[in-house]
Amino acid sequence: MTVQVARPYRAMALMGATGTGKTALALDVAEQWGSCIISCDSMQLYRGLDVGTAKASMEERQRTPHHLIDCADISDIYSAQRWADAALEVIKQETGQGRTPLIVGGTGMYLRALIEGFAKIPEEKEGIRDYFVALQAEHGTAYLHGLLKQCDPVLAARLHPTDTQRIMRGLCIYKSTNVPLSTWQAEQEAQKETIDCPVFVLDVPRPELRERLAIRIETMMNAGWLDEVRWLKQQQISELHPALRAVGYRQLLMYLNDECSREDAVRDAITATRKYAKRQVTWFRNQTPNAVSGDAVELKQAMMEQLKIWK
Repeated sequence: MTVQVARPYRAMALMGATGTGKTALALDVAEQWGSCIISCDSMQLYRGLDVGTAKASMEERQRTPHHLIDCADISDIYSAQRWADAALEVIKQETGQGRTPLIVGGTGMYLRALIEGFAKIPEEKEGIRDYFVALQAEHGTAYLHGLLKQCDPVLAARLHPTDTQRIMRGLCIYKSTNVPLSTWQAEQEAQKETIDCPVFVLDVPRPELRERLAIRIETMMNAGWLDEVRWLKQQQISELHPALRAVGYRQLLMYLNDECSREDAVRDAITATRKYAKRQVTWFRNQTPNAVSGDAVELKQAMMEQLKIWK
């Protein structure tokens, strides 16, 4: 029998593409279980970006406590690690009170920063990846996996022999630093605090999601999104600020800059949002292989069962 050691901090992550209905499901579970919600959205952090980010309404926030929403002025710039540090503090506080917070959103890199941390690994040296790409083309991925076994057996044992991307990364880092990638990762692992955080990914059939997103954009426009983008333009922030490059905001800014018509801006915003949702779906499928995926009914049952186990 395997004995599981209790971990000090617990949270539950409900992730998924934009427009899948994460907020409604999270509120349902949080209200039934007395949990708070930690927003995992890189744009909902900023005060003033309400409509275009589908930020939880004040009524919804009164129903369930929300964290990491409206915690930065637009002149500020948040990073994934800064978000992770703040989220960890909330998790510690909630765990200390015997509660399990729900992490809800679609910014996968933020969740990764919290759960895995960012290892301070040096950059690959120039030309090394090209060398291994040529080897892979000539001999195949299994050959590269054999090379990885020689220089980083720990990493090789964790990877499937056909996982070209991660095998290549391991070889490049070793060749660049003379230190196995698994060693770099172990150092990071020793520094970060352990969080028990199962991940649940909300799925919606693609045709349905495409339709939802079109309706969502039109609803946002009717709710004053263009005025919000006009306000954002007036803030005179750096062109490199994430908000100016965010999906939807970027397209509406083009209209305000007389670079396209309003109709074209809305159409392009819908197209860009659909493409973004597709990238999110792909990211969660590839980067969270152990996540439980399903529709709202399935995930609610699975999440409630997990919370009962932890009770």
